[in-house]
Amino acid sequence: MANNKAISPREVVKYRKESIPNVVLEAFNALIKEKFNVYSAVVFQDDIVEILEEKGFARNDIYDRHWLDVEDIYREKGWNVKYDKPGYCEDYRAYFEFKAKK
Repeated sequence: MANNKAISPREVVKYRKESIPNVVLEAFNALIKEKFNVYSAVVFQDDIVEILEEKGFARNDIYDRHWLDVEDIYREKGWNVKYDKPGYCEDYRAYFEFKAKK
């Protein structure tokens, strides 16, 4: 009998972190630095996607591979991270808000 074991949620999060290319985090870092106003930085999802497309990445790959799921990575570095996107009948740009933990 094979010695298989199911993957844990913690292992999935670790895998996701390791699978995100450095260029994605570099794009987030650049926009956080640019937008930070002493309290927080708001980074729009479409701005990140645009930067990555300019670097040759396909939009489908960015979303299908979950490269924008960076919240846990930044939380480990001391940020409170909130992601918000429009719901049904809402019209605004999806964004990440980064605030320093107190």
